[in-house]
Formats: sequence, C-alpha cells, structure tokens
Amino acid sequence: MPAATPSLRPTRVRFLIVGFLFVITTVNYADRAVLSMVGTDLSEELHLDPVWMGYVFSCFAWSYVVLQIPGGWLLDRLGSRRVYIWSLTLWSLFTLLQGFIGLFSATTAVVLLFVLRLLLGAAEAPSFPANSRIVANWFPTAERGTASAIFNSAQYFATVAFAPIMGWIIYTWGWQHVFWFMGALGLALALVWPKLIRGPREHPWVNAGEIDFIRQGGGLVDLDRTGDRTTKPVVRWSVVSEMLKNRMLLGVFFGQYCITTLTWFFLTWFPKYLEQERGMSILQVGLVAMVPALCGFSGGILGGWFSDFLLRRGVSLTVARKTPIVAGLLLSVSIVACNYVDADWAVVFFMSLAFFGKGVGALGWAVVSDTAPQSITGLCGGVFNTFGNTAGIVTPIVIGYILRATGSFNWALVFVGAHAVLAIACYLFVVGEIKRMELKTGTD
Repeated sequence: MPAATPSLRPTRVRFLIVGFLFVITTVNYADRAVLSMVGTDLSEELHLDPVWMGYVFSCFAWSYVVLQIPGGWLLDRLGSRRVYIWSLTLWSLFTLLQGFIGLFSATTAVVLLFVLRLLLGAAEAPSFPANSRIVANWFPTAERGTASAIFNSAQYFATVAFAPIMGWIIYTWGWQHVFWFMGALGLALALVWPKLIRGPREHPWVNAGEIDFIRQGGGLVDLDRTGDRTTKPVVRWSVVSEMLKNRMLLGVFFGQYCITTLTWFFLTWFPKYLEQERGMSILQVGLVAMVPALCGFSGGILGGWFSDFLLRRGVSLTVARKTPIVAGLLLSVSIVACNYVDADWAVVFFMSLAFFGKGVGALGWAVVSDTAPQSITGLCGGVFNTFGNTAGIVTPIVIGYILRATGSFNWALVFVGAHAVLAIACYLFVVGEIKRMELKTGTD
C-alpha cells in the first residue's frame, strides 16, 4: 500500500477507474455493434436473408453466454486485472480480423464470420462481470449505483460516439475498414490497461483516506489482493445451484434477460429497421441512431444517480434500486408506439423515450454488486450475465423469423416491448427485499 497518512484528504482515484471502465465498455459495445452497421452491405455481398442474418447476429451471444460462468470463476480465481487484459486484447484482435472475410468466397466468408463472432463472444465473456467486480472493489455501497450506471451506460454511448464514424467509414471506404479501425482502437487501449487498473491497496495514486472511505462504506477493498494466492476459491456447482434457488437472485437474473432483449434489438436490428422500415441511408442511420442512444446514456446516468440519491436520503436499498428500474421500464414500453406513427421525427421520439427509460432502469449490475455473495462476486456476475445475454441468442433469431414471416418490424417491436413488461413483473413480484446473499455452501 502506498505511503499515506489518514489525515490527508481522500483521493478520488475510484472515479478515474470507473471512467476508464466506461471507455473500455464503450469500445466493447461498439465492437459488438459493428456487424449491425455493416449488416445491409454484408447481407447483400454474402446473400443472407433475414433469418440467416438473425443467426449471424446471435452467434456472438452463443459463446458469450456459455462462457459467463467459467469467466466469472476465472475472475474470482485470478483477479479482474489479469483476466480483463487478455479479454480486451483478444476481442480487439477478433474484431480486426473480421475485416478480412471479404477476401474469401461467400460460403467461406460466412463460415469465417461465424467463427470470428463466436471467438469475439468468448473473449468478451469476462468483461461485464469484471466491471461489476471492480466496482464492488472500488466503491462504497452509496456510490455503487452511480458507478455501475456509468459503465453500463457505455452501451448507449457506444452508438453516440461511433455510429456516425462507422457510417462515414462505410460510405467512404467500405465496410471492411470499420472492423480494422475498431480492432486497432481496442488494441491501443489494451496497452493502457495494466498501467491504470489495479486494486485500491495496490494503486500508487490512492491514499489511506480513500481506502478507509471505500472500506467503511461497504466497498470490498481486499477483493483482488495480489499478495495472497493461497485463498483462491474452488467453487462447487452446489454454490451455483444455491444461487439459482434463491428467489431474490432468480428474479434479478430473469429480469436481466428481459431488459437485455431491448439492448440486443438496438445492437443488432435497429440500424436495419431504420434502413428497411424507414428508408434511411447509411449516413442518416449513423446520425439518427445517435439520438435514442444519447437518451439511453442520459437515462443510465440519471437512474444510477437517482438510486444513490434515494439511498443517501435514508430510503431502503430495496426501494432505492427498484424505483428507477420499474419507472424506467414503464417508459420502455413506448417502443411499441413506433408502429402507430408515420413521421420519422415521431419514430425517433418514441425510440428515444424507450431507450431513455431502459437506461434509467438498467441497474441490474448495481443490484448484483449489492447482492452477490462476497467470496464469489465474479461467479455471481457470470450467472447474471448468462441469463441476460441469452437474450442475445433469442432476440436476433426471433426477429429474423418475424421479418421473414411478415416483412415488417411491427411484431418485432411488440416482442421487445412485452419483455419490458415482464422485467417489471420480475422486480415487483419475484425479487422481494434486495440484500447481500449469504452462502450456506462452502466455496473451498
């Protein structure tokens, strides 16, 4: 631990840490969304119909979901810092390589695209559980909602920051260059990661005052200590079973599946919706997609801040977390209203309102930080993300079949809106009191 005296004013390095997590997660989501931006050009070049595009969109999530629990276990065993650097490096490399599939015949290119998307999902699997783990390590309970909202809101900011750039690159140079640009950016950030990210007690810029502030406020400052490797958890499947039998966690897990359905519509089919249903060009899509994304980003920050504000005012943790979740998801149902308006501005308004609400309600990672058993925070985050990103498999495929059957996005939007209603039901009628779960089963 760096030399410091408790009398010093506490440093605020934790905000630099979450800021860098925000940047990394922005690139993370942009890499997932590149395929949706190039979807029209790619489907024409490879002769893919909507159902096949649905499968291509979803294959990222197949490996991403399968490796959530192993990724969470790996985080608890090796620590967030070591696992994340490999995750970031590999997913950036696989993004970059997707730009070369156009050099092959259509059949070979499709196979390579599937393989690279599967590898991309596998490489990104530990990223969000690691984000949650780092927040639990660096932030007291009363700041955790805001911190989690900051990195979680990056999923929207990715579109704000990169959709116009991607649209311009595609229009100017072609779809391949988008993959090369995003892959190179991620590899550059991988060089910065080990310099900046460390645990609170090992970080050279932190003083004792900040460590005490985090620890006394409920932060798990010793979660990633690198000096003691004799206490690595050996997690039994009985522990996973115990989590899945816990009503509170099960409600949170299923709620996240429903909420993530909205995310995956936005990450996969939303640009195609603007092009096919609304007749926009790729340059227009890049600009228009910014608006609901910016609203989602703003809603995400507001939801986390409001939840922590309620906590500081003495409201219970349960009410402080559930209030913005339920209110935000009610707004998200407005996505269905796009089926009943013709003007482009009205479509953008309702999409923006829906994603603003989704941002406000996207506090699942804060709830995981509040509820996960301390010894297996990474594993619990992995299970949570397994449930959530199963929507990444189901949503693109279901919408692909809806499009082939109806030729319209109308029922696709109803499908997405209905999941917002189901998420509300999970938090109101299943989750109950939000508190940290105590394991009955040992982890070593």
